[in-house]
Amino acid sequence: MPLFIQNRELGRINSTAELFDKCPHLQENGRAFRSKPLVDVDPKCLLYVQQREFAATTPADNCVSVIGSDDATTCHLVVLRHTGSGAVCLAHCDGSSTWSEVPLLVKAVTSLSSVCKEGRLELHLVGGFNDESKTSHKLSLNILAAFHKQKEDIHLETCCITEINDAVVEGNHRPVVYGIGVNVKTGDMFPSSFAYKGPAEELRSARTFTGGQMADVYDSSRGLVKIGPCKWSPNLDIAFWLSQDDDTILKYLSTSPMAEPPHFVQHMKSTIQFLLQHPDSDSLFPGGQPQLYHRAESGDWERVDKSYSSTPISSQP
Repeated sequence: MPLFIQNRELGRINSTAELFDKCPHLQENGRAFRSKPLVDVDPKCLLYVQQREFAATTPADNCVSVIGSDDATTCHLVVLRHTGSGAVCLAHCDGSSTWSEVPLLVKAVTSLSSVCKEGRLELHLVGGFNDESKTSHKLSLNILAAFHKQKEDIHLETCCITEINDAVVEGNHRPVVYGIGVNVKTGDMFPSSFAYKGPAEELRSARTFTGGQMADVYDSSRGLVKIGPCKWSPNLDIAFWLSQDDDTILKYLSTSPMAEPPHFVQHMKSTIQFLLQHPDSDSLFPGGQPQLYHRAESGDWERVDKSYSSTPISSQP
């Protein structure tokens, strides 16, 4: 079934400008969203989603109150929610494989909503800007087209993307909103930034850096963050980047060098250092099993071994 906007089928569009011309309320809603103040999220209730990851849960989750992601420049942050069950998924999409990723997000939410007879799927998109290479624009159109091809009815509610999320700062285009959070209890969505991007921040970044595909990082039935197993080959050549200046790293390792947050270069360097320290990815996953993390009493994510109880700790509706 097609993508719907105000209960009308979207139809074919050739540009985001055409979308906003056809649906001026989306433009108004997008501008209203980007004007919201940044919300400071307590890490002890947060589930952070990195680039090329997604996570889904329901309001019954006792371990997670907010799913969030940031550092999106040309990337788009995708939130899909079922209004009946409250099941919600957040993904950080970079265009690597949009057509295969979108069905994963739909399945994640519908599988958590299977017993719920009422409600509908609602889509919220945030991210991108008017970058020179038009990477954001292409990704906006691909995401919309991929959702349009799903068999489920999906209703586009928020669309703060590309030109609606664009600002000119000191002569350079950059996003207004780099990150969002979504309250899994209420479905409320808000601009946010996150100092804590764990657990296993460097490992997860290394997975993406070495070409890992979109991954589901959360088992909501057990309240477990699950990472890997990941595969990469030793590559000493990447040590080259550690000797380069910031401008060179930005130029060659970013899709949008003039729009990256201040910590981008250090993030790249720490990811490369992690890969050099762990040239054999197998050593990080004993027995070929994923790394698992649960919410400790302190509120921090704490690593657990594979024998951790399989008893669900958050009931699903």
